Amino acid sequence: MIRAWRRPGRARLPRGEGPWAWLAAGSISLSLLLLALLLVLLASRGLGHFWPSDVAQLTLADGRVLAGREVRQTPLPDAEGEERLYRTGNRDLNGDIWTWLPVADIETETYPRELMVLERRRWGDFIGRLVAWMPDEGERLQGEAARQALRTRLAEQVRWREEIARLRDRALLPLAARAEWDETPETTRVLGDVEARIRALRDRMVGDLVVMESADGRRIRLPVEEILRARWPNAMSPVAKFADWGKGLWRFLSEGPRAGNVEGGVWPAIFGTILMVMLMSLLVTPFGVLAAVYLNEVAHQGRLTRLVRIGVRNLAGVPSIVYGVFGLGVFVYGLGGRLDQWFFEESLPSPTFGTGGLLWASLTLALLTLPVVIVATEEGLARIPDRQREGALALGATRLEMLSRVVLPMATPAMLTGMILAVARAAGEVAPLMLVGVAKLAPQVPLDGDFPFLHLERKFMHLGYHIFDTAFHSNDVQAAMPLVYATALLLVLVILVLNLTAIFLRHHLRSRHGSLSRL
Repeated sequence: MIRAWRRPGRARLPRGEGPWAWLAAGSISLSLLLLALLLVLLASRGLGHFWPSDVAQLTLADGRVLAGREVRQTPLPDAEGEERLYRTGNRDLNGDIWTWLPVADIETETYPRELMVLERRRWGDFIGRLVAWMPDEGERLQGEAARQALRTRLAEQVRWREEIARLRDRALLPLAARAEWDETPETTRVLGDVEARIRALRDRMVGDLVVMESADGRRIRLPVEEILRARWPNAMSPVAKFADWGKGLWRFLSEGPRAGNVEGGVWPAIFGTILMVMLMSLLVTPFGVLAAVYLNEVAHQGRLTRLVRIGVRNLAGVPSIVYGVFGLGVFVYGLGGRLDQWFFEESLPSPTFGTGGLLWASLTLALLTLPVVIVATEEGLARIPDRQREGALALGATRLEMLSRVVLPMATPAMLTGMILAVARAAGEVAPLMLVGVAKLAPQVPLDGDFPFLHLERKFMHLGYHIFDTAFHSNDVQAAMPLVYATALLLVLVILVLNLTAIFLRHHLRSRHGSLSRL
């Protein structure tokens, strides 16, 4: 056997390896590490917001007493020592819910088990002690009896609120829309009955009061109908805290926002993001695939075709806000204004399609991501060997049969790659959506049980815009930042789930139709 001569002490690197291969591997590893650190940061800052942390009662050097949850500790500027930020709540008593305290001024720090946190619809949290329960009818209760009465009433209020929401969404709103064109006595009677049931449920929630005492001894009477939840974090076991954390996370995923988007959940934004991305994918995929098939399989490969390809690739680099301006002028004011004149003239000057909505936002993002789908699909078509086409034509297939039964099935993984890239870009875009349909708070989701079920003219909420609005337009930045981190993590996970779905489908189609050689 003849062996190649090697210089002693040096091993020949196999083909493809060397410093550049190691540099590429190191860059990929660094990118994955940074991505993992980003996810850890978002998860720690966002998901930790829902943990029921203990409430400290502090006695300061000047004699003041306050209670709050510690948020963070930082060094004092231009001085020795550190200071802590506490969320003390009680906005209606103190005027603010945040307090910075020098650590040196804290004389005692205790965690009494009777301290409780009330989550309210307005004014934020109240931190203090429960003094008494004052029902609308009956005797005043104190101690454990007051606690039990409060727990029972809050559980009843949850059921009543759910019943009111069900009646409003499934009965009141459809009947109100029907009454606009059907003013029969039967419709009016049923609408009145539903309104009466809602008023009766709301009346049952009004009247009871709780007497609360802050850490410094000030007392206040709070209406029970304004209280959403009550908990005693210092008296909770780790298992109970974990269960409460899970409930808080579920409420964040299943409820709508409130208090200027700094409290509540993001369910409408999740629904709007997924619905818009799915509709955008249905719009962009056929046009992108047809354009790529024409450029690669039908058009004459000359100078004009090369110029078109250059133009398509350049469109991928156009700033997204330019697409938003185009969508506002052409789709909203142009097509939408025409549709209002043709089909909704009786509603003018109030626009129906002549304002931002789900349809125009999906079309704008479809136009934004169209170059990505075209380029990815055309790359997949170019990798299909010519022998596949020639073999199909030699066996008697027409050109259309060759494209539909041989070429396109083999290029399906490339199409899905383009769709994955389009979804990843469209789901995170914010600038064009601000012009063509996204809303800070949408009272109704675009999909419901009323005909035609999918309302393309309605505005919708979006996770990316929700992050932007909460971070920059909130009246309480400290309270908003944990929700910004949690929403950002959720947006990443939504994009990941959508991409994984397309990746699994691509893998299935690739294994079915066979993989193409890279040579």
